[in-house]
Amino acid sequence: MRDFKAVCIGGGCGASQIMQGLRSYTSHITGIIAVTDSGRSTGKIRISAGVPAPGDIRNALVTLSEGDAVLKQLFQHRFETPKAPDLDGMAFGNLFLAALTQMTGSFERAVQEASRLLQLRGRVLPVTLYNTHICAELTDGSIREEEVNVRGLNKPPIKRLFFKHDNIRTPQECIDAILEADLVTIGPGSLFTTVIACLLVGGIAEAIADSHALRVYVCNTTTQPGQTDGYTVAGHVQQIINYLGKGNLDIVMINTSRPPATAVQRLASDGVHVMPVTDEEIARIRGLDVIPVLGDYIETADEERVLWNKQDSIRHDPQKIAQALVDLLDRRLTGG
Repeated sequence: MRDFKAVCIGGGCGASQIMQGLRSYTSHITGIIAVTDSGRSTGKIRISAGVPAPGDIRNALVTLSEGDAVLKQLFQHRFETPKAPDLDGMAFGNLFLAALTQMTGSFERAVQEASRLLQLRGRVLPVTLYNTHICAELTDGSIREEEVNVRGLNKPPIKRLFFKHDNIRTPQECIDAILEADLVTIGPGSLFTTVIACLLVGGIAEAIADSHALRVYVCNTTTQPGQTDGYTVAGHVQQIINYLGKGNLDIVMINTSRPPATAVQRLASDGVHVMPVTDEEIARIRGLDVIPVLGDYIETADEERVLWNKQDSIRHDPQKIAQALVDLLDRRLTGG
């Protein structure tokens, strides 16, 4: 199947991997991207410019760009300025989006103009235009405000997520994209601070519930310290259902191939653990009225990536996951 309409919901890494793979099959891709990060380069820009988080938007824009290669590299370039701590590590694309927001008076317009300059194949939409923060109630009843604290280490588990401000809504353009889609993917990515942060925005879960698209959650392969310590695959799916509602998710894609032992050991030393897929887990997922689709979906590379102030993990392979998604969509349309 070619030129189907796909919507990818999540952050600049996980959703961008799905979009990168789907580019080989369709030009009708819409990324609905999280804007509530508050750490690293993005956090600095939010404080100084008062804009929604631009970091994940920047990554998604570059993923779908068919523009000049130097411009794409420039968007991802991070300043090295040890003598100016506020600028050190800052991604140029974040500054660019903040400047465009000031110039045009609108974050929405800034993303549109950046999309034009980068010559996108598809489109990138902020999940909300409100400059708000996510907050979490922990199992001990305490509250953590802002993404960087919600994902903080050495705290009780997250009980529920909410926004700092009331009535946070998604633009009508995002709702229309979901309702018109043939395929809606959710994740992979940080379960609470990226994926659920998108589903929490008013209008998103409702549109997914009303959509006739194939609705697929691409589950993480590992736990994430500070967010999903001790979680299982079924635990991830349960959390998605908690925010979507039972019956509003069709499929969960679960990786069953084993990463290289050296990568597993390296990640475990940082508190990142590969989640086993057992028969009991699969039965639990089926009990949630979600179809588990198992396969080899991960990258085979074993080298450690150098990430700026961010933990490494085992990522999905864009081509593998896109091929599997297209196969699922084909079977659905042909009744297979």
